[in-house]
Amino acid sequence: MPPVSYVLTAILVVVVVGLTIALISVSRRAVPPPTDDIDRRMADLMAAQQALGGKVDTVSQQQVATSKALTDTLTMSQQIITKELNLRLEAVHTAMGENLSDSATATAKSLGELSQRLETIDKAQKNITDLSEQVVSLQHVLDDKHARGAFGEVQLNDIVVDALPPSAYGFQVVLSNARRADCVIKLPNPPGPIVIDAKFPLTAYMSMLDADDDMERQRFAKQLGSDTKKHIRDIADRYIIPGETSDSALMFIPSEAVYAELHAHHPDVIELSHRSKVYLVSPTTMMATLTTVRAVLRDVRMREQASLIQVEISVMLKDVDRLLDRVRKLETHFDQADRDIKDIRISANKISSRGTKIEELELDEGVAVPPLGQGDPFDFDDESLPPGVGRGADPRDANRDAEDTGGLFGDEFGDAVDDDLNASE
Repeated sequence: MPPVSYVLTAILVVVVVGLTIALISVSRRAVPPPTDDIDRRMADLMAAQQALGGKVDTVSQQQVATSKALTDTLTMSQQIITKELNLRLEAVHTAMGENLSDSATATAKSLGELSQRLETIDKAQKNITDLSEQVVSLQHVLDDKHARGAFGEVQLNDIVVDALPPSAYGFQVVLSNARRADCVIKLPNPPGPIVIDAKFPLTAYMSMLDADDDMERQRFAKQLGSDTKKHIRDIADRYIIPGETSDSALMFIPSEAVYAELHAHHPDVIELSHRSKVYLVSPTTMMATLTTVRAVLRDVRMREQASLIQVEISVMLKDVDRLLDRVRKLETHFDQADRDIKDIRISANKISSRGTKIEELELDEGVAVPPLGQGDPFDFDDESLPPGVGRGADPRDANRDAEDTGGLFGDEFGDAVDDDLNASE
């Protein structure tokens, strides 16, 4: 029995015991009743006790049934809850397993990609390190004057080769004064061949950038201007030769930064270059200059070919005149052929009209026509035929005679046929 049933039973027992004790106490204090009354009361008490016992049993049974139903309900609910919890735990376990598997897969993939990226970063870092070493090596290479000159010549070579045809330039050309020019652009007179010399005043420029104070920076800037002016004078003296080269030359500076520095902060250098006709060019302006040169060369070549073009045009015009003459002759032939066709059509119409008249002509009653199949229908005596028509006679003679006499059937018939033909025309 559950604990609740025990509690209720105990309460009922205590109540019954209490009632009994109360009744005994009352009976002792009161006047002793008669025996019948006592028996009656005892009987009532016993009946009440029995009724109370029955009620207690009923309550106990109801409590037992309620407890059993509650127990069954709780057991069933517990089973349902346990089953639901098991299902949910299993679903959670499955989902958690899948999530953990997906997370593990994604984590592994991410780690793989991260590893590849780290390898790429390592390679890039290695390339940067190698590039830094190469830059340092390049700086050391450019520290040497001859190395800087070779670098400028190579860059100049690449630009010229990309911009001009092979016949328009020459490298390391020896001039009449025994000077060797880095590059010569072959332009016609005027202006004539233009010499390009590569110069790279890098030492003073790098020292100016590395200077710690303004005074030192100004000193190296002045040194840069002095070195550039010396290069300008050398080019003007060596590569501008009257009668052999153009009256101007180009000084190629391989660095855009040095070129910009000279134009921005050294106007005296630019002025000297203009007076000396030695113009400074950088890789960018050099390409623009060579583009203009290429256009000039194309124009010169077209002018050289102008005379040949004129000769070819003259020959072509003669051919056109000859063609026109032949067309006129052919047109004359076509006109004559058209007239002949018209004449032939007129003659054919006349012949057709004459044939029609002949078919409509009624034969003379005295001329007997043999029946079909007997004799030759065209076997006539020569005497019955018109003059010039007979065996052995030339039909052309008959036609001529017919024309002279007015036709095969007399003048009147011939005149009538001619009138009809003239009317039809």
